[in-house]
Amino acid sequence: MSVNNVRPVRRKLVQVLTAVALTGAAVLAWLAWPARPIPIEARANAVQANDPNTIERGRYLSVLGNCQACHTTRGGTPFAGGMGVVTPFGTVYGSNLTPSANGLAAWSADDFWRALHHGQGRDGRWLNPAFPYNNTTHIAREDSDALYAFFRSLPSDDTAVPAHDMRWPYNTQFALKAWRTLYFKAEAYTPTESHASSPEMLRGAYLVNGLGHCSACHVPRDALGGQSDLLGLSGGLIPMQRWYAPSLLDPQEAGVQDWSVDEIVALFRDGRARDALVSGPMAEVVQHSTQHWKPDDLQAMANYLKQLPEHKATRREEPAAADSRTLSAGAKQYENHCAQCHGAQGEGVKSNGAVAYPALAGNRTVTMASPANLVQIVLHGGFAPSTAGHPRPFGMPPFVLQLSDNDLADVLSFVRTQWGNQAAPVSALDVQQMRGPGGR
Repeated sequence: MSVNNVRPVRRKLVQVLTAVALTGAAVLAWLAWPARPIPIEARANAVQANDPNTIERGRYLSVLGNCQACHTTRGGTPFAGGMGVVTPFGTVYGSNLTPSANGLAAWSADDFWRALHHGQGRDGRWLNPAFPYNNTTHIAREDSDALYAFFRSLPSDDTAVPAHDMRWPYNTQFALKAWRTLYFKAEAYTPTESHASSPEMLRGAYLVNGLGHCSACHVPRDALGGQSDLLGLSGGLIPMQRWYAPSLLDPQEAGVQDWSVDEIVALFRDGRARDALVSGPMAEVVQHSTQHWKPDDLQAMANYLKQLPEHKATRREEPAAADSRTLSAGAKQYENHCAQCHGAQGEGVKSNGAVAYPALAGNRTVTMASPANLVQIVLHGGFAPSTAGHPRPFGMPPFVLQLSDNDLADVLSFVRTQWGNQAAPVSALDVQQMRGPGGR
């Protein structure tokens, strides 16, 4: 190649590198540029924050959204914040929602709407997506105003909320801006054509996708904590809790497409229906939220969940069989610790015609591809919520100190492969990973 040919190539390379550098600098500058509060369109009718009916409506909306769960510490003042939500990127603390200087004292109804709809604080800071603004963006302005009125009516509490303890770079505004670019769009809920024809179906979709924020748990997430469809309900691991929020699209997990509407309503109202009991994180949702929903809202949610499309996960028809040693050891563990309540053949026990100790034969928690929930229930106990329809639920004791990882793997492999169950065995390594630090 001649010198005359080299120079244009070199010049072109320099131009390309310069363009790449300038583009990178522009992107970084855009990410780091301080955000201004997003303008909120003026409204003809301002919220009547002191109206008793508005306040009561806001109180009920806070129950629908289970707001207290993340904004109240155990034994603390309701809605005074400070509850730590542990994520793979650090700990996020629920904000103080009382009308104190550390809470909403300086917030207007527009500021509150900006947080729910745009995921942005009153000072322009982007909020951490542990606050599920992918769901709250679908909340109607009228409901946002009613929630604001309710929170402003609460007794003021000056409890200071700790600053979020997030690792770098997840604690930076440019990281949050990048996350929003990938995963968030502020918009009202757009119903499908089939939902639009039914007010009840519209209400159910609004509850599930907006206020109820079901997908905040029941969605698979990538390494950045996002997903292309953050309203999807195909199931996902709740990382730091090590529970699996099962798919609401798969009848082999938590789909209720083949249940009656009355059975679905009973599950969310009473915490039990058919041969099922709720436990783990879902028991807390029933305890603090859904058992207090109005019948019409329970009915709307049930109808919406029932009509969700079925997406069954692909599974091997014949999972690997447990070895004879595992089955023999698991059978002994089952006889010693489980059979008295769950029956020699995994048939369970009923009381007054309703499930007391659930059957393990055909139990979806037992046979799901992920054994996470089964491991957590045996380790830490299984406790259904106390509800009006089930005021004294039976509970399962924890075995976290009694069973080693090998013991647990043996008994779980046994129950997952007996009485017609056809699930893969569980290894001691599986148990150790789900037990977390300090496993035995």
